[in-house]
Amino acid sequence: MDNYQYHIYSPYRVCPLGAHVDHQHGLVTGFAINKGVDLWFNVRDDSKVRLTSSSFEGKVEFDLAMRSEVREKHWGDYARGAKYALKKRFDLTRGIDGVIKGSLPVGGLSSSAAVLIAYVMAFAKANGIRLQPFEVVQIASEAEREYIGLNNGILDQACIALGRKDGLLFLDCDSNDYRIISRNVNMPDFEIGIFFSGLTRSLVNSDYNLRVYECKTAAWNMLAYHNQPLKTFDKTFLRDIPKETFDKTRDMMPLRFARRASHFYSEYRRVRQGVTAWETGNLQLFGKLSFDSCESSIHNYECGSPELISIYNIIRPLQGVYGGRFSGAGFKGAVIALVDPKYKEQIENELTEKYLKEYPEYTDTFKVYWVRPDDGARFVASEKRN
Repeated sequence: MDNYQYHIYSPYRVCPLGAHVDHQHGLVTGFAINKGVDLWFNVRDDSKVRLTSSSFEGKVEFDLAMRSEVREKHWGDYARGAKYALKKRFDLTRGIDGVIKGSLPVGGLSSSAAVLIAYVMAFAKANGIRLQPFEVVQIASEAEREYIGLNNGILDQACIALGRKDGLLFLDCDSNDYRIISRNVNMPDFEIGIFFSGLTRSLVNSDYNLRVYECKTAAWNMLAYHNQPLKTFDKTFLRDIPKETFDKTRDMMPLRFARRASHFYSEYRRVRQGVTAWETGNLQLFGKLSFDSCESSIHNYECGSPELISIYNIIRPLQGVYGGRFSGAGFKGAVIALVDPKYKEQIENELTEKYLKEYPEYTDTFKVYWVRPDDGARFVASEKRN
């Protein structure tokens, strides 16, 4: 892309522990990975935006100076979402000509958040706006919630913007405090397997938003049983309710709400334990906690397609797999796993054979990818990316 002055690389992300809790202000962990989205662009003298994509058909054109348009349910909505969130804070007078390209055509890695972060950074650069990394997180998250319509927390954007290749991101989604925990020198080497089921996904059209509402309803149930004042739905979070309150009320609320809350409180504990395991270099325990997280996702959060559950059940007993869980919302998409690199080929061969025997209809779309942690979203000087 030699014809473009600027190049932004925005990585995909994986979350080994902290599943489905960011929207309830829980604790999460994550990595940026060395596959992601590339955006090449030039700054225009006017406020027009013109984009093409190597992954999707058509061109996107709109004006940054105009009021935000209604969603078109098209890949250009993510650029318009970035514009929407930025214009709430800044004047935007200069647009871009650009082309965007994704490196992995799979769900479950938060490609939408990676794309949004790339656009936020590009529009800010074009207009001379200096943003700190966490400001990028907040603006991109707001775009996804308010414009795209996905009621998520800040996990995805935080991993993508703040990740470091030599450490684990640990984020408190209530206080927004975070730190990068460096790898212990005694920790064994690992790579991350991305096992794509072959079944495509869209979070906005899945049960993702429904699960968010169920978590909030569980919180309302607990407040009501204890005659506590109810807050508006948008300000109601499980994090604000002590686990002791849940223990006293779990048998009184409908089972589905009790299960959602049970996942939240148990995941909070697992993340705490996982951070300690990471700090001490205990990858075996860290991996086991990731497996336990997936079990809770299946039985308490009740997500996971039959395909994803099959992949999870196949990889769990395999030699060289430290741990793993569904990636993303976990309704379709992918399973991720932390693995010993010595066993990569063996794991891939055994998984492929067993999974396609069960689901031969995905022979052409089932994929296995191997990645490593990487640094977060950044401007690239001259390096070429595949």
